[in-house]
Amino acid sequence: MIFDLIMRAVREDTLRAFRALLAALAALVLILAITVAGLVASTPSHAQVPQDAARYRLDLRRQAQLVWGIDAPVSTFAAQIHQESRWRADAKSPVGAEGLAQFMPSTASWISGAYAGLRENDPFNPTWALRALVTYDKHLYDRVKAANHCERMAFALSGYNGGLGWVYKRQKLSGFPDYCLAKTCDINPGITPGNQRENADYPRRILMQHEPLYVRAGWGLGSCTK
Repeated sequence: MIFDLIMRAVREDTLRAFRALLAALAALVLILAITVAGLVASTPSHAQVPQDAARYRLDLRRQAQLVWGIDAPVSTFAAQIHQESRWRADAKSPVGAEGLAQFMPSTASWISGAYAGLRENDPFNPTWALRALVTYDKHLYDRVKAANHCERMAFALSGYNGGLGWVYKRQKLSGFPDYCLAKTCDINPGITPGNQRENADYPRRILMQHEPLYVRAGWGLGSCTK
């Protein structure tokens, strides 16, 4: 009899403890759900688009459509500027790249001679930099082949960052020459490991990481983001 009473008391204590644990877990889940919902509600879709980008939005669209046409992938170019300079018109890299588009002096000099609309050669002028970026991207895009628009733009961006010659060398070495992302652009054609990592990462960051931010924020078409 005494043993039965003891066991019953133990079972009742265990049941009460289990119910208390369930109640505590339910309260914790509710608190977490409310916290997450609050964070989502208070975070705009373009939270990671730098504030400085807004002042150049219309000019970028204008320059892109002048060079690429009405269906210009404006969000791709916005993502590229995001990667290059974070929209700082006065940006200058340790190696000498300048302005929004981070043109090296030699590239700026070449493109100012190759395209009449860029003859003033002024990388720190935002309008010049935007026009130069979309023009150079089109120059590269027209000189590469790929399986689709997304992969072709990836090759063009790889050329922007590392040079078109290395793009061609990678394609010759690749078993999948029509695909850049996670395929051809991961091949080292004979450059330093550090440069290879940077060059392979460049189109991936722009097209897979930054471009969706600008598409969601309403900047226009992207090359890979639907």
